[in-house]
Amino acid sequence: MLRWRGLDDIPAGWGRCVVTIGVFDGIHRGHAQLIAAATKAAAERGVPSVLMTFDPHPSSVVRSGAYPPQLSTLRRRAELAEELGIDVFCVIPFSPTLSAQSPEDFVHSVLVEELHAAEVVVGDNFTFGHKALGDVPRLRELGERFGFEVTAIKLFGEHAVTYSSTYIRSCVAAGDVELAAEALGRPHRVEGVVVHGERRGRDLGFPTANVAPPEHTAIPGDGVYAAWFTVLDSATEPEGITIGARYPAAVSVGTNPTFSGRVRTVEAYVLDVSADFYGQHVAVDFVSRLRGMEPFDSIDALIAEMNNDVERTRTLLGAE
Repeated sequence: MLRWRGLDDIPAGWGRCVVTIGVFDGIHRGHAQLIAAATKAAAERGVPSVLMTFDPHPSSVVRSGAYPPQLSTLRRRAELAEELGIDVFCVIPFSPTLSAQSPEDFVHSVLVEELHAAEVVVGDNFTFGHKALGDVPRLRELGERFGFEVTAIKLFGEHAVTYSSTYIRSCVAAGDVELAAEALGRPHRVEGVVVHGERRGRDLGFPTANVAPPEHTAIPGDGVYAAWFTVLDSATEPEGITIGARYPAAVSVGTNPTFSGRVRTVEAYVLDVSADFYGQHVAVDFVSRLRGMEPFDSIDALIAEMNNDVERTRTLLGAE
């Protein structure tokens, strides 16, 4: 899969293609429907499929820094798009200039002049252009004028739920990672670099990897979770760990109320593994919420509950 950053990366002599447009945060099951339609149309036409996304999130530009929690990094989006068969992952830098373009200018300058779109695949609630004045009917009118077809897809899932990143963010924020996974088609992932923490877990007999995610990451609500832990890439492989393999972990998200903590952290206790994860780029895939975050009257009570968390994690992920 080709990866472009901006329209200047389009090679000379680029021909027709099928384009699907959106932020695609999370590449959820609704996005998968769009991508499937785009790759099928591209195959039928004998042209490449292009996924166009934006960075930063358009809301952060249009609404003066109102940055919604991100369900996936750009790199993760690209990986998932490639798995689904996309030929080109094109990231358009979103700027005030771009947000000020009229729907007609955006279509003519980007879809027609640069990408030479033969067909555009979008969700049926797709909007574009200055103040989101463009919609699917307007896109179809412009398609007739400039010579491309438009396919709009309803992103409905099971139980009449519309798949959307907004819905999934609300599930994640509430700690309902099971519902989030149902809409995503896989567990919600938080990536980050392992940094030094307070070392309380080690003192309690549960050494944890303190994961520092990028800014604006969608982090599940406070609580303890069963999750999969993966070292994504590393110059040196941690002892006893295979890069890319997943390991069961009990993960605490919150401020450690028993110790009157104030900083919200994501701490993963990787079961049956003794390794130095400091500095590693890792992923935590949240599978199930075990309990809420609560203060305990004694350290012994906390340790007993942590042992229970570990056994429940072992049972849940072993069954999976």
